[in-house]
Amino acid sequence: MKATEFAGFSFGLLFVVALASALPQKTIKSEVVELTAKIRAIDHDYRLVTLVSEDGEVETIYAGPEVKRFDELKVGDTVTFRVYESLVSQIRKAGEAPPSKSEGTPTLVRGTGPKPSGMMSQQMSVTVTIKAIDPAVPAVTVVTEDGSTMSFKVEDKKLIEGVKVGDKVDITYTAALMITVE
Repeated sequence: MKATEFAGFSFGLLFVVALASALPQKTIKSEVVELTAKIRAIDHDYRLVTLVSEDGEVETIYAGPEVKRFDELKVGDTVTFRVYESLVSQIRKAGEAPPSKSEGTPTLVRGTGPKPSGMMSQQMSVTVTIKAIDPAVPAVTVVTEDGSTMSFKVEDKKLIEGVKVGDKVDITYTAALMITVE
């Protein structure tokens, strides 16, 4: 994924995407992934925040107008990004049914605490090929059209009934990101 695909999102998602794109291609598991960084510099005129991750990666990101409490950010603040487990809520034969109407519209809930925070979630659909099925969890491992491997828990075991390894399907899943400043 490219950071430009998320131009309308909060600066936190841009940071997570930028860090992830610097990593080698690997399997993405459905779990909580946490990234922590310190604010090294803030350019208030251009709304740019320079962050340094725990492993020394430096990334400058744009904090768009949707970041309402931008002026409360301070150099030295610790920013924690938590990407929450993606959960499959639909599996359909590829092209069989249109995605739900709520798909693609991100939901943003701003925190009300003393420091800026917020949670963003989005429902997405993608065409994938089933690589493995674990009915005990239940979970699926899939390969995307760009060759990435992803694993997801499945909301309802009935969704994987009749699905076989090698099937091309559309899955609908929800992903969430929580951002806190300390």
